[in-house]
Amino acid sequence: MAHNEVRWLIVVLTLAYVVAVALSVGDGSDRDAEVLLKFKSSLSSKDPAALNNWNKSIDLCREKGSNNWAGLICNKGVFSGLRLENMSLTGIIDVDSLAELPTLRSLSFMNNSFDGPMPKVSKLGALKNLYLSLNRFSGEIPDDAFEGMRSLRRVHLARNAFRGKIPESLAALPRLEELSLEGNRFEGKIPDFRPDEWRVFNLADNQLKGHIPKGLSQMNSSSFVGNKDLCGQPLGPCKASKNHYIVIIIVLAIAVVALATLGAFSFIRSRRAQTSQYGKAQAYKNFGAYDVGRKEAESAELPADQDKKGELGKLFFVRNDRDRERFDLQDLLTAPAEVLGSGSFGCAYKAVLLSGPAMVVKRFRQMNKMGKEEFHAHMTRLGSLSHPNVLPPVAFHYSKEEKLLISDFVENGSLASHLHAEIRAPGQLRLDWLTRLRIIKGVARGLAYLHKEFPAPISLPHGHLKSSNVLLDCTFRPLLSEFALVPVISKEYAQQYMAAYKSPEFTQLDREDRKTDVWCLGILILEVLTGKFPANYQKHGKGENKDLAMWVNSVVREEWTGEVFDVDMKGTKNCEEEMLKLLKIGMCCCEWNVVRRWELREALEKIEELKERDSEDDCNSSYGSEGDMYSSRAMTEEDFYFLT
Repeated sequence: MAHNEVRWLIVVLTLAYVVAVALSVGDGSDRDAEVLLKFKSSLSSKDPAALNNWNKSIDLCREKGSNNWAGLICNKGVFSGLRLENMSLTGIIDVDSLAELPTLRSLSFMNNSFDGPMPKVSKLGALKNLYLSLNRFSGEIPDDAFEGMRSLRRVHLARNAFRGKIPESLAALPRLEELSLEGNRFEGKIPDFRPDEWRVFNLADNQLKGHIPKGLSQMNSSSFVGNKDLCGQPLGPCKASKNHYIVIIIVLAIAVVALATLGAFSFIRSRRAQTSQYGKAQAYKNFGAYDVGRKEAESAELPADQDKKGELGKLFFVRNDRDRERFDLQDLLTAPAEVLGSGSFGCAYKAVLLSGPAMVVKRFRQMNKMGKEEFHAHMTRLGSLSHPNVLPPVAFHYSKEEKLLISDFVENGSLASHLHAEIRAPGQLRLDWLTRLRIIKGVARGLAYLHKEFPAPISLPHGHLKSSNVLLDCTFRPLLSEFALVPVISKEYAQQYMAAYKSPEFTQLDREDRKTDVWCLGILILEVLTGKFPANYQKHGKGENKDLAMWVNSVVREEWTGEVFDVDMKGTKNCEEEMLKLLKIGMCCCEWNVVRRWELREALEKIEELKERDSEDDCNSSYGSEGDMYSSRAMTEEDFYFLT
């Protein structure tokens, strides 16, 4: 009898506990709603629709875990965070109200317009993720700003205007695995960070100085670029004292005198021996003498691509053109040449062969240690490509010290030279809307072909898509060049110079994706429409990433979208709708969040749908005043709904 009474008592207590928990959850949800509405009252936005579904009559979270209120993060039906990004929010982040939310674990206010000092986030002791990048916060961060936040794993404060020293309390966080502080004005020495394993670590473009701590010496150098007074691994060595320099100068002076004496003696003895090789040596020097455009001096001496008998190296042809006239390296190096420019990987020359055709020779000195057979196989694969909008290599030369890639000369130059030339060549026409649209269509088709030919797991089928690598033939048909070179380029050099490594996913998360090429396509579309050069491409390494997409976004939100389009397209009639559609496509391709960014297939479909001619009037039939292009109506926020 006593045993049954105990069992019934246990059942009653269990039911009472379940009822109490259910009531507390309901009360907690109502309480969270009240706190969030109080927090909302401290915010303001240019978008009247922002947070308009924050309504106490609506549950915060659905049972399966997704949110009902915009910008809320829910986990198994329980509120756990705020993701209020890209909403043009201003006002005050009311930390005191947020501290009343017991289940709050993640906060993100990225890409808004908050300003003022750093919020007092230490009141949110259980917080795991803090994202405040791309705002206007300023001032010094107190040294104890992160005191007691032992659960904090991710801190993103990039591209604000913070100054002063990096807080010691931040460096002492035991579980920190992501830290993004680039693009601020932090100064002083880098503290000794407690964690030693990082998923994201970036201190680039600040005013830090001194020796990089030993615990960070294995990080990528791009994490520290833009701090001119930083030194030590992975950057260059720290400067020695003045006395040390004096000793080095004296030793070097003695060594130079000794070497000069020895060199003069050797020159006199070898004069006669050099005469027999004059013809071949002159060919190489002739070629090297044109290399005046490089920022760094390059040797015009004989490259070490001769064998012991002084024989020239070989050219390997990789194109399947049976009717192409073959030539050898001697023909190429003795041909009249001119410097076309100095690109990301080295100088490019135009060489006109005696047989008539003009070729482009590119010198690559930043290759990785790929062996000759592997290099040959990769170049052969590139040479086998065939598409109207792709320019494969014709031949290559491989030696230990130097690699040459030879391709056909394309007479109309690069897209960049037409978009950004300060002085136009005689007879050079401006690019009208129809020409630009056809160029973008050709680029998208060529890129889609490369993605088909280089399927996953290859992450960057192109990897270096930008306007200077889009060449135009005499009909302005675009040809993609310098593609699929990531496997053969030194990794460190590629991350400093190649367009794909300027993408948000690499600058923020140190990773690339097949959608990275889509981001490059989006930047190219915006460059073609605006006539503006992507400033972040001029930075070496990660550095500043204020790309064209961010500028266009800001213009749209300020409601002066007419300023977006290049004035060289002035007078374009009846095509505003198509231009606006292409602008939307470009912005969808530039989405910072890789998951939300369009697939290349979707982007290509949308681009192909754009009409090249209006039903009533040719889009380029006349060139009137600058105002004609924007005369029909102003572009509104509704046209850019996809950005919200």
